[in-house]
Formats: sequence, C-alpha cells, structure tokens
Amino acid sequence: MVFSNSLLSSTTSLTTWANQSSSQSSLSPRYSTWQCVCLRNQKRKPKLYLIPARHFLSTPIDSVSSSSITASRYATSGVSEVQRSTSSNNVTEMEEFEMELQELFNEVKSMVKIGKESDAMDLLRANYVAVKEELDSGLKGIEQAAVLDIIALGYMAVGDLKPVPALLDMINKIVDNLKDSEPLLDSVLMHVGSMYSVIGKFENAILVHQRAIRILENRYGKCNTLLVTPLLGMAKSFASDGKATKAIGVYERTLTILERNRGSESEDLVVPLFSLGKLLLKEGKAAEAEIPFTSIVNIYKKIYGERDGRVGMAMCSLANAKCSKGDANEAVDIYRNALRIIKDSNYMTIDNSILENMRIDLAELLHFVGRGDEGRELLEECLLINERFKGKNHPSMATHLINLAASYSRSKNYVEAERLLRTCLNIMEVSVGSEGQSITFPMLNLAVTLSQLNRDEEAEQIALKVLRIREKAFGEDSLPVGIITLFHNIINEISCMD
Repeated sequence: MVFSNSLLSSTTSLTTWANQSSSQSSLSPRYSTWQCVCLRNQKRKPKLYLIPARHFLSTPIDSVSSSSITASRYATSGVSEVQRSTSSNNVTEMEEFEMELQELFNEVKSMVKIGKESDAMDLLRANYVAVKEELDSGLKGIEQAAVLDIIALGYMAVGDLKPVPALLDMINKIVDNLKDSEPLLDSVLMHVGSMYSVIGKFENAILVHQRAIRILENRYGKCNTLLVTPLLGMAKSFASDGKATKAIGVYERTLTILERNRGSESEDLVVPLFSLGKLLLKEGKAAEAEIPFTSIVNIYKKIYGERDGRVGMAMCSLANAKCSKGDANEAVDIYRNALRIIKDSNYMTIDNSILENMRIDLAELLHFVGRGDEGRELLEECLLINERFKGKNHPSMATHLINLAASYSRSKNYVEAERLLRTCLNIMEVSVGSEGQSITFPMLNLAVTLSQLNRDEEAEQIALKVLRIREKAFGEDSLPVGIITLFHNIINEISCMD
C-alpha cells in the first residue's frame, strides 16, 4: 500500500561571499540604493539598511515604520518567537534598536512573500557588509551579534542556507565573550540554537539553548514560562541527536512549568504534549504515548467542544498510538470518529491532502484488521474526490489507482487490479514519460498481477522493461535492479514449472 501523495556544502566561506559584495568602496552602486537608518551612537551600534531608498520616495516613513513594527513577531519556521528582555541602562535606545532589527526582518519576509528574493538578498548582503566593517574595526558586541542573527534568519526566510553555518559561527565567537547580563542575548541564543538545529548541528544547538535557559533562569527563576521556548528547542535538539531520554525529561519539565503557570487544561500544553507523544511513539513506547495524546484530546474538548475539528485531529494521533500498541480495532473506531468530526465541522476542505492521508491510513488499518471491504470503500472515496477536484487524468490519480489496485489484489480480484494499474500507467506515461523510473513501480505491480492471472509471458516482458529502465536510472549493480532481476528469475522458474 502506498502512503504518500507522490510515487516515489554547508561550509560556504563568508569571506569570498563578502568580497563579492564589497569589492568596490564600502558598498557597490547597487547597494547604495538601500536607505541607511542610522542610530545615534555609532560607537555602540551598527548601521542597519532597512528599506530601499526608492521606497521612501513614494511612501511616508511613518507608515512604513508602523506597518513593519506591528507585523507578526515570529521568525522563520522552526525559529522561536522574538522574546526580548533587557536590563540595559539605556533601555529606550536598545528598544529602538530592537524595533529596527524587527523591521529589517519584516522587510525581508515581505520581499520574499511578493517574490522579490533578489532584493531580499541584496538587503541582507548590504547589512552584512555594514556589520562586517564594524567587526573589522573591533566592535564585537551584542549589537553586531544581533544584526548577524537577523541576517541569518533572513537567509533562512529566503531559503538559502549556504551562508547560515558561517554566520552562526561568527555569532558564536562574539557571544562567547559576552556576559550573560547583555540585553537581547537570550533571544539571539534562542534563534541561533534553532538555526543550528535546522542545519543539523544538534550538539551546537543544545549548548546554545542551555546557555539561553541559564540566563532566563537566573533572571526569572526556574519556573517562568519564558523558559518554554528554549526548553522546547533543546528537547527537539536532544531528540534529533538521538538522546531521547534527555529529550523526554526536558519535555516533562516544560509541561510542569506550563501546568503550574497556566493550568492543566491550558491550550499552551498542546505543543509539548504532541512533541512528547510523537517522541515516545518513535521510541516504541506506545502505551506511554497514549497519555499525552489523550490529554490533547481532552484539552481541545474542554475548550472547543467535542465536535470541533481540532478534537478530530488530536483523535487521529491517539488512534496512531493505539494502533502502535496493538489495539487495532479500537484505533479503527477512533479514526472513524475523528474523520467524521473533521468532515462535519468543516475543519478542512474535503480535498485537503492531510485529510486524504488520514483516509489512506485508516484504509490500510482496515485492511490490516481484515476489514478490506471497508478499507476499499475509503480508497474509492479518495479516488473519486481526487478525480472531482483535479481531473481523471491528473498525475495525482496514480497513487490512488495503485492503492485501490493493491486492495483488489488482496481480495484476489486480479482482473480489476489489472484494469486500475493499466489506467495508472496511461496517466503516468503522459506525466513522467514511458522511461521515467517512477513508472516502474506500477509496472512491477502489474507484472505481479499478470503472473497471478497465469499470464507469465506478459509479466516477463514488463519485468524486463522495468529492469532496463532501472539499469539506466540506477546502474546495473544497484539494489532496485537486483530486486527486479530476482523477480524476473522467479517468473522464469514459474513458467518452466508450468
């Protein structure tokens, strides 16, 4: 059974990159179009290039500032909410600097949103060149680290991760020499930790998160909700680094903090509960995973009522845990109720891909418990919905045709399975071509089906074609080719026996 909707150098040198940007004077003519929003104390704070100069010609400064500053204070996906805390003597000046940092990031996000990635890259380079000049002059404080932090976040928002590792290393060298009392340091560390996690440097991420947690603990105590963001980041890094026991402990501490401050039925508990449940499932602790998933269901029922779509989504996670534990029939019942709630509440459109995958998962589960007819009905529903919204010849139809064919094969209705697989091949020949390697999967299924119908010659011809396509795609000594060779030999042996 097919589950998915489709058939089948991090050490970039910033020196070279910066030289390309600053080979002419301090900024190239192109970068000179960026308006420099200068701060009062140039000895302390770096220059920030925020809005293109041409933008100021047509837009009042006040309107630009207000729209940018009041925008969402969230960083790119996977990065924590900006939580600033400062004990600086000059609070007002630092707050203004913080707002300009936020404005810079908002401007980058806005450019990306409207498809101006090139302009966003120019803005990031201009700011890098400016802060690099200050670093070279000996200024290596929290302000320079904060600007580099925003630049790194900006590159992640653009989708270009190549400069990020080097930027993070630059930030690390600066913050290693800063006292924990520096304003903005906790937020910079949280961002850096999250970005290290995204690029797969989990040990670095853990160390950075640990320092951020220590700073916040010393400032606010060990039970403050401000600890939640770095704790979740550290738990995720522990889990990704294979340290599940430590991750579980951190998730449990996070839940304790939230329960103490917000109550045991607060919606704020959902994220750590879900992360904990997912990790426990991954570790094969399905019985323990039931507990957090059940808690999520109860929280959503209490807040939104029993017929809310969020309850249905949480029930699907609980069904997953039940299934992993071995309670397959109970899992089926929970899944069915969950899908009914999601549908009746209009929480998702009927053609939503997440909802589609849930139907497929339930269909697979129904086949597993011997209720193939019910599972096949769900697969037919998936096929009809996809045909209705995307058309009967859309490439996405292939997955549903393969799934349905597999269901019919399980019930030994090989004639119908053959029909569905040939329909699938006709669609895929148009979308990926007759020589595309992804087409070999339904071809192989068809060969097996034909073999079951005692049409071994046809099955052998298809198997040989699959072998040729895979040899061309993967090489003669690859595993995909070896599997087909073995299958071809089995068909030959069956033919000889006949």
